[in-house]
Amino acid sequence: MGFSSVLSAAIIGLRVEFIHVEADVSNGLPLFHMVGYLSSEVKEAAERVRTAIRNSGIEFPAKKTVINLAPAHVRKRGASFDLPIAVAILASLGQVDTRQLQKTLFIGELGLDGRVLEVPGILPIVMEAKAEGIAVCMVPKANVAEGALVKGIQVFGVEHLKEVNSFLKGEWPLVQEQYPKQENVQEKLQKSDLDFSDIQGQDVVKRAAEVAVAGGHNLLLIGPPGSGKSMAAQRISGILPPMTEEESMEITKIYSILGMVNPQHPLIRERPFRSVHHTATKAALIGGGMIPSPGEISLSHGGVLFLDELPEFQKTVLEVLRQPLEEHQIRIARTHGNYIFPADFILVAAMNPCSCGCYPDFERCTCTQGQIQNYLNRISQPFLDRIDICVEAPRVEYDSLKSRKREETSEEIRRRVCRARERQKKRYGKNIVNARIDAKVIEQFCGLDEQEEKMMKAAFTALHLTARTYHKVLKVARTIADLDESEKIRERHLREAISYRMIDKKYWGR
Repeated sequence: MGFSSVLSAAIIGLRVEFIHVEADVSNGLPLFHMVGYLSSEVKEAAERVRTAIRNSGIEFPAKKTVINLAPAHVRKRGASFDLPIAVAILASLGQVDTRQLQKTLFIGELGLDGRVLEVPGILPIVMEAKAEGIAVCMVPKANVAEGALVKGIQVFGVEHLKEVNSFLKGEWPLVQEQYPKQENVQEKLQKSDLDFSDIQGQDVVKRAAEVAVAGGHNLLLIGPPGSGKSMAAQRISGILPPMTEEESMEITKIYSILGMVNPQHPLIRERPFRSVHHTATKAALIGGGMIPSPGEISLSHGGVLFLDELPEFQKTVLEVLRQPLEEHQIRIARTHGNYIFPADFILVAAMNPCSCGCYPDFERCTCTQGQIQNYLNRISQPFLDRIDICVEAPRVEYDSLKSRKREETSEEIRRRVCRARERQKKRYGKNIVNARIDAKVIEQFCGLDEQEEKMMKAAFTALHLTARTYHKVLKVARTIADLDESEKIRERHLREAISYRMIDKKYWGR
């Protein structure tokens, strides 16, 4: 009996912090005491671990047991420390070979019967363990497919504490090959049932969606109820280009921390599409908690964040989007530290032009001018300035619904988007879209000839553009030129880009 130390890990925001689980078993009054800045669920591990050890057929003598989770300044949460605590106790009791503990990380929750239960955040923990030179990770069997996504490190899955005990005694060798290999756990890209060919008419909306995705621009759709705004928005993720392996791992890491991955097929291959209800709070969007966890904007990273019924959102909720829409990350400050979450997404929003949805059709609109203005004023000018493309989705006519015209499929649109993205990648030398380029290089990549410069100057004056919206028009024009496979921004490209800033002036007149 004596002292032992076992390596584990904690998730702090999106960061992994290694935790040393120390156990000391000695003679004295029987007690089980745990220290180390613990949350209530970690403190409850004392009863779970003690009962799990006994129910696994392992003798646990009535001794003084002290558990410390170091470093003490890091807050520990969750039930994932159950397994390392149990292993540390077994090592202190002299029941296992402590040499097996070297370069091995343990993580998992224990049931009272000794079963090792699934926990969130395995992927980032295994990734960080590999970076630190740790050779072996022992995780719940339900998480082994997720851990196996990381190459160059052994990941063993266990179902019961008995297996861990036998392995540490050298009685039962775990074999890596008996667990799913990486190529078997990678989820293949599947064709979505939602396709742009389902939408009859609305060519302007489809074109705006194509431009928005090709350049990573934010999009606002305005139109009466039933005009297909939500239908179009739901299909936008289907025309985004495929993700690289690096992007897939980055997004899967975020979802892993929140316990939102498929245990059998953990690797996320499809770009996220997050539709947020208008009752969402600021914490739901940006993330929250004493130790913040990612919110909807981080879950949308690399994909689309869809806000339907935009004016129905609380104004304070919409305003928190302004900073991440500019910086493409969210910063959350707490008394014990600052947290940075990724937030590089395309914002797609939809709204009615008034409360009844019929404005500017005055024959059908039942709102007063004051009601219309109050409704529109729920969207602030600074928020509108961060929208790159604004288009109207008019009411669909009967002839359009019954038309036999062949509509373009999402795959056809996606091919054009991919070609435009490739042009941007070659231009900037890295995976940056037009919407993300710095203002200092706009003149270099979005320069205008004399005729286009005159047009831009006239639009700047007539539409009362700000410096931000001026740059956004140029970036959108650059994307339209890329779709047209043109090296230079021509008049037709600039004219279309300017038209996307005229709709908000029509309604807000600012």
